[in-house]
Amino acid sequence: MIVALLIAVVSGYLLGALPFGYLVAREKGVNIFEVGSKNPGATNVRRVLGHGPGNLVLLLDAAKGALAVGAFPLLHFVGPQYCPFDADGLLALKITGLVAAILGHSCSCFTGFKGGKSVATGAGGFLVLFPLGMGIGFVIFGLTLALSRYVSLASMLAAASLPFAAFAFKQPSPVISMSAMVAAFVIYRHRANLARIRAGTESKVGREETDAPLS
Repeated sequence: MIVALLIAVVSGYLLGALPFGYLVAREKGVNIFEVGSKNPGATNVRRVLGHGPGNLVLLLDAAKGALAVGAFPLLHFVGPQYCPFDADGLLALKITGLVAAILGHSCSCFTGFKGGKSVATGAGGFLVLFPLGMGIGFVIFGLTLALSRYVSLASMLAAASLPFAAFAFKQPSPVISMSAMVAAFVIYRHRANLARIRAGTESKVGREETDAPLS
């Protein structure tokens, strides 16, 4: 099991570290770390390069989280001999893979340990790990965005809802604990956005200024 957990850490981190925002922008002749908010996430890519590249980065970043969670269960389904663990063991591998992917996205070894805020990567992972909770998160995100037009605030509140949803729907304690840690990490990564919201300078959907929270 220790070897499997180490594999989950390394593979999850390297998967999360794939800098899709940087690569998509580079194909357009743009260094995403030097324009807009200088953030490689989907929002900054969308605002700098348009909806097509931004949506592509969003999907790719979400896929990193989904694959980090789903790889070991898929391997177990294909052939239990390749991943011979019980439900608790598989859950540990899912959680480990997702945490590693989130850290990889935020501190990518491929870009000098710079990265995004892990909202999309975390969302993709939770969509596989706890789809009902992620569905609630999507609703909260949409309502907050509609009312405030702050993507950053919507991202933080959606993340903050996950541990409460996990507790309410009686998820295993490791899922509750991990969702709380991920929520705290996402909010911490948005601390500059919080300061701008308090100051009234945070950009809103529909404006050209950049805050790039969805990353």
